[in-house]
Amino acid sequence: MAKGGKYAGLSHTLADISAALDRLAAEHSSSTASPHARKLIDNGLVAVTKRIDTLRRAYDPIDQPKAVFDAANPSTIGRFIALALVAQPRVPLSYLKSFYGSGVYAFYYKGPFTPYKPISGTETPIYVGQADPASRDAATPIDQGDRLTGRVLYHRRNLEKATTTLSVNDFDCRTLVVRSGAETQAEDYLIALFKPVWNKEMRILQGFGKHGDASVTRQHPQSPWDVLHPARKWAAGSPPNLKSEAEIKNDVQQHFAATKIFKTNAKVMAAFMDKLKQL
Repeated sequence: MAKGGKYAGLSHTLADISAALDRLAAEHSSSTASPHARKLIDNGLVAVTKRIDTLRRAYDPIDQPKAVFDAANPSTIGRFIALALVAQPRVPLSYLKSFYGSGVYAFYYKGPFTPYKPISGTETPIYVGQADPASRDAATPIDQGDRLTGRVLYHRRNLEKATTTLSVNDFDCRTLVVRSGAETQAEDYLIALFKPVWNKEMRILQGFGKHGDASVTRQHPQSPWDVLHPARKWAAGSPPNLKSEAEIKNDVQQHFAATKIFKTNAKVMAAFMDKLKQL
């Protein structure tokens, strides 16, 4: 058998690939290639890189891990902050008092309003949100200010106005003070998991979190939330929404029909565990 055995041919093949890449670099400078040519080359190199990586892994007798848990990854931090939030006891919204700190919060509905019947009394929040600290350099809850409860109490005042359809006594909340800068990732994960119908990201019943329209922006239509829960004076002066109340209620019904509803906290925890298994 020739020197190098059955792998001698492989060595020559790899040398040919390396030479081809050298020619490509010499013949197609990034400064002279057209945008179309650069795109073709880029796509080709990505495909070749993936094939080479697959081949390299195949020749390695030791398997690669399916996932690497990075505790410092912002999305991982957000996931565990979200888990910590849902582990907190639910408190009647009407009982909440001011305290220092910024962080994340969730509202839970437990009332009789018919469109919300699918989630009433469940562990699926109707709305989640975040409150940024007074300063990004805030190191303590006092430095953060009373931003978390300030936001929640603002929402409570809006709910107290919507007496024809809602009662503040029909809401519980969870709050969690977190280290400054970690709020957004936690809120993103909560929205992705629960798909709260009042969050604007769902494009179903947005408008609850609005802080009021200035006179110059009141030409915007009323939000779907204000159509279902007419209460805020600044919203009353806006043009009507393009959808009727019946159409919005139908959107809500369809949303709940297509969304996983978590009946118990145990189901929520199980969902977190399932997501961790997929990392």
